[in-house]
Amino acid sequence: MDITFRKLWKGFWEPILRLPIFQWIVAAMMAVSIWGVYFTSRLRIKNIEVFKKYRRKPAIFVFWHGRSMMLSPIVCIRGMRSYAVASKHKDGRMMAKLQRLFGLRTIYGSTSDGGISVLRQGVRVLRDGGYSICISPDGPGGPSLRVQDGALYFAKMSGAPIIPVCFSASNARLQKRWDRYLVALPFGKITCNVGEPVFIDRRATDKDFEIARKNLEDFMVAQMREMDAEFGLPPVEQDQTARRFKEKMRAEKAARKNAKRRGKK
Repeated sequence: MDITFRKLWKGFWEPILRLPIFQWIVAAMMAVSIWGVYFTSRLRIKNIEVFKKYRRKPAIFVFWHGRSMMLSPIVCIRGMRSYAVASKHKDGRMMAKLQRLFGLRTIYGSTSDGGISVLRQGVRVLRDGGYSICISPDGPGGPSLRVQDGALYFAKMSGAPIIPVCFSASNARLQKRWDRYLVALPFGKITCNVGEPVFIDRRATDKDFEIARKNLEDFMVAQMREMDAEFGLPPVEQDQTARRFKEKMRAEKAARKNAKRRGKK
């Protein structure tokens, strides 16, 4: 039986990381690291007037799945009142605890998993007023850099605007994941770009809805590409999914093993 160290390690840690107490410990360690980066970096926010206007009003703040790290301390420092949409998966629950440490409440689910419940909760929050919603339109499993319908339904049903936000950093690395998660490092420059509000008419037809979705997607991709180009970061792939990325990694690993075996012969 081929039992690797990785499998043993994963079998040991996965059950532990499902325990809430350990999730809180890990979330706290991550929060300390993020604050460390925030306070050792130079921050510039473009179009901050829009953020200030809607930070305590009904609005839907959207950002790519791989660009959440440094948005958390920014919204915390500036007193934003918001709910974040998080998946029910253990990783999603971990991130929800991390966001809670930055003052964000949680709506569990996604537009693909328990979508109707999420939409109902989100619309209710927006209609009650006083809170915004934060959501990654390409999460939780991709396709990367593709806007799914959830955020637009929130906007159409509540009348709240969609506000696209993104961050990039001069001292950072892109993780080898499907979403190319950007990890900002200390002692660099961080930029945050806040887009103009986008409203979806409640009477919008399917064609109008798709045009608005595509326009939002195009803007968010261009927004990120422009910011990354400023710091010389490589372009992030579009249409990558978590499943396909794992399959690709497994295939590459198998190919390396086969090549190594052939080399020994």
